[in-house]
Formats: sequence, C-alpha cells, structure tokens
Amino acid sequence: MREHRRVPTPWNAPLAPGPVRGRVTAPGSKSVTNRALLLAALSGGAATVTGAPASRDTALMVGALRALGVPIEVDGERIAFSAHEGLRGCGTVDCGLAGTVMRFVPPAAVLADGPVAFDGDPRARERPMATVLDALRALGAGVDGERLPFTLHGTGSVPGGNVVIDASASSQFVSGLLLSGARYDKGVTVHHDGKPVPSLPHIAMSVDMLRAAGVEVDDSEPDTWRVAPGRIAARDWAVEPDLSNAAVFLAAAAITGGEVTVLGWPQDSTQPGAKILSVLAEAGCTVAPGPDGMTVRGPDALAGVDVDLHDASELTPTVAALAALATGPSRIRGVAHIRGHETDRIAALATEITALGGAVTETPDGLEIRPAALSARPDRPWGAYADHRMATAGALLGLVVPGVAVDDITCTDKTIPDFPDRWAALLGR
Repeated sequence: MREHRRVPTPWNAPLAPGPVRGRVTAPGSKSVTNRALLLAALSGGAATVTGAPASRDTALMVGALRALGVPIEVDGERIAFSAHEGLRGCGTVDCGLAGTVMRFVPPAAVLADGPVAFDGDPRARERPMATVLDALRALGAGVDGERLPFTLHGTGSVPGGNVVIDASASSQFVSGLLLSGARYDKGVTVHHDGKPVPSLPHIAMSVDMLRAAGVEVDDSEPDTWRVAPGRIAARDWAVEPDLSNAAVFLAAAAITGGEVTVLGWPQDSTQPGAKILSVLAEAGCTVAPGPDGMTVRGPDALAGVDVDLHDASELTPTVAALAALATGPSRIRGVAHIRGHETDRIAALATEITALGGAVTETPDGLEIRPAALSARPDRPWGAYADHRMATAGALLGLVVPGVAVDDITCTDKTIPDFPDRWAALLGR
C-alpha cells in the first residue's frame, strides 16, 4: 500500500540569535545506503549495512527489498541481511518519492520469479521512468507501463547484453542498470547517447561499490560502462555521512558569519555533495579540514557565486538560499535536469525566493539571483513542494529572515531524520 501523508502544520523556522556555532553529525548518505542495500540483497548472502540513516528513503528501499522476499532485520542504523535463494515475485513495491527506489529496484526485480508491481507518491508518477523501462525491455525483460504505476514480469533471469540509453535526465538510469547488471546472463553494457549525463560522481559511486563487491566493471570508454556477469559478493558496508545534507549545516555558518564543524567528514568521497566546499569558498567562507571533521567559517558578507552544479545538482536549493542573501549577483548553471526531480526545483526556487522579495530569473539551465531585501509574508509560508531540499532551503533563509514558515517540514524525513530537532540543537535550543 502506498503511504498517504497528512497535511502538515507550517513550521516556524527559528531565527538565529547571532552567528551560528556548533558541531554536528550528519546522517548517513542516502545514496551510499540504498546502493549498499541493493547490492547486499543481490548477493544472496549474509551482509550488513551500518550507518544507514533512519530516513524515509532508507525505509522505502528496505520495504522494496522485503517485497521481493529478501530477509532483512533493521536495528537502528544497522541493517542485517540473511542468506536467501533469490528474489520472489508477486509483490508490490512502494517507491514513495525515492528516485533510488524507482530507478534502482526495477532492474533487480526483473530477476524475480514472478510479476512485481510498482507504484509511488503522486509526484513520483510524474517523474521520468521510460528510459530505464525501455532499457529493460531491450535487455529481454517484460514490462507493462511507461511510468509509475507499472509491472515487471520477472522470470528469474534476463539475457542482458548491450543497451543504448539517453541518461541526460538522470544518472540514476545508468546506476540502476549497472548495479544489477552482473546478475544478468550476459552482464550489461550501457552506452549513453545524448546530452552530458548529470551527477557523474553518482555513477562513479556505483562503479566503486560494485568493484568493492567483487564485480568487474570497465568504465574506460567515455559514456560507456561494461559490467561483466558474475556473482555479487556479500560483505559488510559502512555508510559515510551524507555530504549534501551536511551542506545545509555548513551553510548555516556561511549566512550568519558563524562557524560549524561537520564531524566525520570523509577525506575522500565520490559524493557530489563535497562540491559545497568550493562553493562556500567562492562565497567568501573559510573552509578548514581537521582531524575530527570539516569546519566552515562564514564571512562578514557573502559574495555572489557563479557555479556549474551539473555534477552536484542536489546542492542547488542550498546554494540558491545562499545566493539570495549574497551582496552580489549569482548564477547557478548546468541544472536543467532538476526540473524532473522531486519537484521542478528551478521553478520552485524562483517562486519561493521571489515571494520573499528576492530578484530571481529562471534560465534554460538554472537561475540568476540578484541582491534584494527579503521579508516573509505572514499569509504565505515557504513552499516545500513535498521536497526535502526545498524545505531545508526555507529553514536556511529563516535563520536571517524573520517570520519564515515552511509549509511542510515533515518531508525532510526523506533523508534527514528529525531535521527540526537537529536544526534546533545547532542553534542551541
């Protein structure tokens, strides 16, 4: 059954009493977690994932794998898999609004021994899915439908082989096929033919994790990824902090002239969220890695930025909030594809920042934001659009714009459990 979310009460974003100073622990990476969960399920052996965030996206992936007959036990941030004989059909997968579930699980579900139905939240039914579903048809799977809801007709195996796709709308189309490709009879070779693939670091993350599970992957040719057929090794996965979520806490220091340390920041990471450090530096912040984490100190006044976020587009709402408070003009480029994310993030950001009195222009591939005095309207809360990153962008602006309310802060449970409490703790409340 799909989850029906009640209409929430608007959340009054707390105003920072001064420079924000604190040390925070970010929840585990949703991207790493859901890849690890899928690989653990496909291994068929005993495996664990530790550090998994207790978020909605994690719960949806666990629920999807359980619907496929995978034995899973969840104990806080530790998720344990028992050995099993393969994926079962005749179940229903609730994708919610999780792109990793709706794009990663179908290529695995074609290996089930019967039909598997997929559905999700109303907005999920609008998100593009034809690329991955057409690819599965080309690889030998039976599929009814072009987007949610749809049904896959699993027969226990799929031929696999070569497939050409246009992944310019989402790197998840490539990752989804790669993560299950080793279990196909011929493996899988994915060729991308189209505009540049967004968020390439996420594909690099998938490749690295496949190799860590003993899968042979050849990514030496541009826009081509080859996964050899074979087993996926059962192993224990440790999840690093989610750097895109951590970016919101670092940005709190940036816009208030404060100092925030995110504990456990990895020295090396394939997460696109690491790009926030160069963006903050361009805005005038001091970025200082240390033995216990990453520290950002905000400037007296934020400078405008001109950034291409094509490979880190999930940072767009956070960077747009910073830009709305900068003393100079900013430009965010390379993110046309985020019109197909949880909401049309370009249009949503333009609408909401403008409603606060901001000066925003939509461009074909992003936003131009100019300095303007911001003020909240008591009759109109900041719209989250059921999008966790839109909600946190509203919380950021609320630190320095009195009276900001976010119409749905509960949607942050998609990736940041207990966000309001974490935010209040950062402010010492």
